[in-house]
Amino acid sequence: MSRYTGPACRLCRREGTKLFLKGERCLTDKCPVTRRGTAPGQHGASQVRKQREYYMQLREKQKAKRYYGVQENQFRKYYDMAEKKEGQTGENLLCLLERRFDNVVYRMGLAESRKEARQLVLHAHFTLNGKKADIPSIIVKKGDVIALKGKSKDSAKIKSLLELMESKTFPQWLDVDTTNAKATVTSLPTREDIDFPFQEHLIVELYSK
Repeated sequence: MSRYTGPACRLCRREGTKLFLKGERCLTDKCPVTRRGTAPGQHGASQVRKQREYYMQLREKQKAKRYYGVQENQFRKYYDMAEKKEGQTGENLLCLLERRFDNVVYRMGLAESRKEARQLVLHAHFTLNGKKADIPSIIVKKGDVIALKGKSKDSAKIKSLLELMESKTFPQWLDVDTTNAKATVTSLPTREDIDFPFQEHLIVELYSK
């Protein structure tokens, strides 16, 4: 299955909530979810769906996939990994997704969206423990150090993001050094560190069938 390349705002409208796929734009009045609030398509405004169990489970899975920007095969692999870990599978799944390298770059404030963070990682703007890292799906571990390459700081886009880092709020599991544009994973994220209102038990119910 190929990656979705259509308008990002359609995905938010489909899920009926802001997934923050376009960064700061999602916080303005230009956000289509705020302006329109209906599902995309010709009949979106009049579309009424019965909230059947399967439909709600599917929508919650799609919401998590789109929020973190992963495809179905990747998402299923993360679920299988989460199922093998101790603890609740749903929480394990979200915490694994939170530890993706591109998500960490986004959480550091060095990208306006996860999509942009993924592009920056693919273009090798960051290092992991001092070594080149250009794979967005790397799962970071406690003690890992993520840093912006020195040459990348000359980019106009990066410079503007660096200026905004001082005003950002960072998750507790990341120790962010805004001066040197690097972060250390001080602990693994927990469910309380994920501020999006997922109903992860619905995802577990869907895959458990």
